[in-house]
Amino acid sequence: MSTQPGFQLPPLAAVRVFEAAARHLSFTRAAAELGMTQAAVSYQIRLLEDRVGAPLFLRLTRKVALTEAGARLAPVLTEAMSRMAGAFAALRDDAAGGMLSVTTVLTLASNWLVPRLARFQVAHPKVTVRVDTGQGNVDFTRGDYDLGIRYGRGVWPGLAAHWLIPVDYTPMCSPALLQRAGGLRRPRDLLGQPLLWDDADAWQRWFAAAGVAVPASVADDGLRLDTQQMMGQVAKAGQGVALLNPLFFAEELASGQLVQPFPTLLREQGGFYIVHLETRGRVPKIALFRDWLLAEAAAAMAGRRDG
Repeated sequence: MSTQPGFQLPPLAAVRVFEAAARHLSFTRAAAELGMTQAAVSYQIRLLEDRVGAPLFLRLTRKVALTEAGARLAPVLTEAMSRMAGAFAALRDDAAGGMLSVTTVLTLASNWLVPRLARFQVAHPKVTVRVDTGQGNVDFTRGDYDLGIRYGRGVWPGLAAHWLIPVDYTPMCSPALLQRAGGLRRPRDLLGQPLLWDDADAWQRWFAAAGVAVPASVADDGLRLDTQQMMGQVAKAGQGVALLNPLFFAEELASGQLVQPFPTLLREQGGFYIVHLETRGRVPKIALFRDWLLAEAAAAMAGRRDG
């Protein structure tokens, strides 16, 4: 990176603080990410503003916004930080060997990814995969994770995103509940059953896709659970009907532990994406795992169509 003659780069600490604050649009979140106090974040940003000779943030009531100068600077610094992280991570990979750290959500990990990992390990025995489901959307520039699978629309600054699988929902229940209900012949028949949910209006959207108008309170008497995995367990126990992603419960459907009474799928606008730093796409272990995941997803989608 070249600089103008006579221009001295600002302190890297101030640059790192500004990049985090600009990415979060929050001094508080930047402080939490960097392990600093909010006062220290404010000080570093003031230092940088003094160096560049222009304000970088508008201090608004209970929030901040980028000025024109800040908006010009932020994406350049995010890319630069990403490239530095990629370079150091590549050196770490050479030194540390074949550990691949993956972050994703619980149900995708337990119901879709982990049952397939043995095939990857057989094909690539020198790569050890570690899966973490407890960190949410992590900051990959910190170097703790190589790759993630996250839900969204495929746009995350500094990250390459590869579409993996759709987010579809359809009602599923146990054979015992289906028998107790005397069969579920029409979508409207579900209204007499306990409805399980993790999204306040998901059932309303599914009924709309099935051509049935229902009130927003349709699932108020049901049971709210935090994850698809939990809802699947409760549904298998015959305690209600859950909106589940058939890709995550293909084995339960095939074995008859769960049944799908109606073909209607509610497809969300987002999807699950493989993400990693743009600068690390050619790291061998990341490329291997990414390409393997994409092949596994294609096979799973083809199997669902054939079924």
